[in-house]
Amino acid sequence: MTGDLDLPRSPLVLGAARSGRAAAQALLDAGLEPVLVDDDPAGALDPPCPVVGPDAALLTGCDVLVKSPGVPGEHPLAAAARERGIPVWSEVELGYRLLPPGARVIGVTGTNGKTTTTELVGAMLREAALPHVVCGNVGVALCDVAGDLPEGGIVVAELSSFQLEDVHSLRCDAAAITNLTPDHLDRHGTLEAYGAAKLRIFERQDAGDLAVLNDDDPWCADLGRLPGDGRVERVRAADADALGFAEGRLRGDHNRENVAVAAALARAVGVGDDVLRAAVRGFAPVPHRLEDCGAAAGVRLWNDSKATNVDAALKALTAFPEGGVRIVLGGSDKGADFAPLAAALAGRVERAYLTGPAGARMAEPLAAAGVDHVVCAGFDDAVRRAVRDAAPGEHVLLAPACASFDEFADYTARGDRFRVLAAELGAA
Repeated sequence: MTGDLDLPRSPLVLGAARSGRAAAQALLDAGLEPVLVDDDPAGALDPPCPVVGPDAALLTGCDVLVKSPGVPGEHPLAAAARERGIPVWSEVELGYRLLPPGARVIGVTGTNGKTTTTELVGAMLREAALPHVVCGNVGVALCDVAGDLPEGGIVVAELSSFQLEDVHSLRCDAAAITNLTPDHLDRHGTLEAYGAAKLRIFERQDAGDLAVLNDDDPWCADLGRLPGDGRVERVRAADADALGFAEGRLRGDHNRENVAVAAALARAVGVGDDVLRAAVRGFAPVPHRLEDCGAAAGVRLWNDSKATNVDAALKALTAFPEGGVRIVLGGSDKGADFAPLAAALAGRVERAYLTGPAGARMAEPLAAAGVDHVVCAGFDDAVRRAVRDAAPGEHVLLAPACASFDEFADYTARGDRFRVLAAELGAA
């Protein structure tokens, strides 16, 4: 149970990025003296305590290593901790142990749709006037907010596979997997290992808890018995229609699925359908997820920078069944197979505008599939050419199917740049 779990006495925190800093600060607030470790101690931004480089000698006397999600499990210090029998926790595990008694947890994981679904649940609880916090992979660490939650409050947490790798006591009163498609295989190795990490969200559920699966996703639909003893509820995109999806501001079949999953989770904590409908009608798209960025000369621009894999890019296209789409693709290359993307784009887009190393590699499969495309000089060139080529009434969609690290720090920076370009082009 939350509030009844032991905390470490001599903790080590590995990774001085956002989650690691939050964990270290939470431990300091609890009266402990954590050691914060990072491969680049000098590069740590605003750490709450001094940062040191990794050294196995630091494990002497350590009773728990709290590992940031961005640090791979095979990091030498984490591996050495496991060899010595020292528990390795994720930041989420620590945050869970810091929750007040009676707190309830709603967890959301999956390859795509996690953030929108998590924020939707938060909007539904807000409409119902239920005390809650939204946190996790959305940008606010659980350790940052665990101490502020009122007794009996609800945590709505987006949980990535990286965060779920090292949970040991986390139990979700209601949890969901939105979908699962190949992603992060450079870290997990296989789709099976990636899926196993996601399934950990259900591990400690009991008969009074709820496990939600999106049955429109083939991987979820094929799942048999889940880990844990939670009651399983399977939902589909069509379930969102009765909640007024068509009257809201979200678009696309994937967002219908997100609404259906979010509604099942919110119902689990007592939210009624009238409240759900009001929340769905008023919900604005999360930034960088099919975000309407206005128009330029009658051409509407859509920012789906978070579409960092092939499946997400294809789902974004379902928002435009009428066609007339010019799509900006590419970025840094994660080694994805672009043949399925090329086959799906054939006949559905007017032209693809390719950027970065991944965009260059897309050219061959797109040509083989008969998709009109052009390799551009960079991101700005791709967006400007797409708008210039488009006719009034058409759409320019940024759904790159790739990570952003060729030109940008992250997908957020890429989406922010798209917004700037959209404003400039609209003003011109």
